[in-house]
Amino acid sequence: MLRYFLAFLLFAHGLIHVLGFVKAFGIAPVEQLSQDISKPVGIFWLACALVLITAGIIFLFKNNVWWAFAALAIVPSQILIISSWSDAKFGTLANILLLVPALLAFGEWNSMMTAKDELRAFLPAFKSKQQPKIITQEDIAHMPPVVQKWLERSNIVGKTPARVSHLRQRGAMRTKPGGDWMPFTAEQYFTAVKPGFYWTADVGNFFLNFKGRDMYRDGHGNMLIKAYSLVPVADAKGKEIDQGTMLRFMAEMVWTPSVALKEYITWEQLDERRAKATMKYGFLTVSGIFTFTLQGDMQCFDAERYYDRNGRTTLENWHIDADPTGFKTFQDIRIPARSTVTWKLGDGDFQWLKMEITDAEYQ
Repeated sequence: MLRYFLAFLLFAHGLIHVLGFVKAFGIAPVEQLSQDISKPVGIFWLACALVLITAGIIFLFKNNVWWAFAALAIVPSQILIISSWSDAKFGTLANILLLVPALLAFGEWNSMMTAKDELRAFLPAFKSKQQPKIITQEDIAHMPPVVQKWLERSNIVGKTPARVSHLRQRGAMRTKPGGDWMPFTAEQYFTAVKPGFYWTADVGNFFLNFKGRDMYRDGHGNMLIKAYSLVPVADAKGKEIDQGTMLRFMAEMVWTPSVALKEYITWEQLDERRAKATMKYGFLTVSGIFTFTLQGDMQCFDAERYYDRNGRTTLENWHIDADPTGFKTFQDIRIPARSTVTWKLGDGDFQWLKMEITDAEYQ
């Protein structure tokens, strides 16, 4: 409904500007405009009309640069309205109503272009034409038995190891215990040779919206959040963020199981169903414990991760549960597609994320 209203406003506002041109050139009587308008000014009225109508057409075709045309017209439109204030003052309301969505559209466009540039720098260029080696039973024979069972259950034997995985996600999150759940959709790229991920999310709705970007690259993490793609809410970095994003990478390798064979990951079996994974990369080392079912599916993951409490960070138990009914197969790779993330705090559990992978591509 809002979309149609905005399209109508662009066209209607543009057509109203045509009246200034008609008045200036005496094409027809315009009773709504009592003030005289010179022909040069009349041409400006027509120019604004054409730009606004063009913006409306581009908007209807869902081109995300419509905001540029609207912004190009709003300022001269307002100047013309002020020059004929007694007749055209209500056009100010239309400009205000157009300015807000144009700013939001600019933020969306700017966020998208930034993400494209960052992703281009993040993803590796595969220059080698040599076919990657297929994973064999011998390749996993040195792993602890519980890890071998998981890798076999994930169907990676007989496949080439993934260099990059591309995941699409949806779910809900909240920022504090007892807070409202906010829906989100997300996209994530996960690299294996040089460990890293690039995650972008659209959180909330039209009335309360956040764009998030979480990145782990070259051993460092950075979380950037903007309200409506315009107003920075958080730009977190530093050793605590590095540790957290590195742990996230290690926990999320269950979505790209062949990463478990990389040299920066080592394994230690704790008992029949648990294995400790340790990741060493750059100057950091992190560890966490995977628990598997007797059939070999990932059940949960636990690690000590930094939790921010009003600017004060403490190490807390970070717990991920895999939904036992939520396993899916993508390109013949079996992964836990539904999961929840909970902080196990001293004053109670804080489940903050419910997530489902809707698609996964491996290359």
